[in-house]
Amino acid sequence: MFDFLLRPLRRRFGRDKAFYAAIDNMFGFVPHNIELYKLALIHKSASVELEDGSLVNNERLEFLGDAVIESITSDYLFIEFPDRDEGFMTQVRSKIVSRQSLNRIASEIGLDRYVISHATGNMSQKHIFGDAFEAMMGAIYLDQGYNFANRLLINDIFGKHLNIDDILQSETDFKSRLIEWCQKSHYSIEFRTEHDKGHSSSHPTFISTVYIDGIAVGYGSGESKKEAEQRASFSVSQTSISINDEKSAKILDHLDKIAN
Repeated sequence: MFDFLLRPLRRRFGRDKAFYAAIDNMFGFVPHNIELYKLALIHKSASVELEDGSLVNNERLEFLGDAVIESITSDYLFIEFPDRDEGFMTQVRSKIVSRQSLNRIASEIGLDRYVISHATGNMSQKHIFGDAFEAMMGAIYLDQGYNFANRLLINDIFGKHLNIDDILQSETDFKSRLIEWCQKSHYSIEFRTEHDKGHSSSHPTFISTVYIDGIAVGYGSGESKKEAEQRASFSVSQTSISINDEKSAKILDHLDKIAN
């Protein structure tokens, strides 16, 4: 009870008053649990070590926020496009929640100014800001609830920083773009497409995997080989596979640019 009474004083006069103001400026509300939002800004490269030796950063909130954003976006598309099929909504959702899209939104709302990171190189290319945005949405969900996060994301953030018409009119021939990029960058590319094991003659389903220089970097399914390969190509820039060597990292770093 006393904490509830003291909270307004902390917002105005406490040591975190500037941080309260920053959240209000970016998202348009004053948080309850300010510590969640502080945590959401700590990239793993700047992890804080606790007394027990464990490291604290925003990765858990990022995991949660990713699921929250995808759920809200799915709900939004389901309502906005009642006559479109699952494949259409999946592709549009992938564009909206892509690393490039969230990175841009994070920068536009000013979140990039507050991210704490010791990472080297171009942080925007590493999607640190987009990851922090996901962590922030995780914090908002925990602090304010799902319905609040839903309204905030759709009405305030997507409404101001996302042009759905531009997204719908954007390039859809991802396979041609991917092949062209590989040729220019001197990478080999191969599509391995086959029937799904559970397919039937009346409802055929194909599964396609994209290999670049022998590395599986994208997957997709569809009712035709063409559809499966297009979806696999589009998934390439959205992939979050584990990178174990320098060559894989170089390929995926360049692939991030394809969806721009």
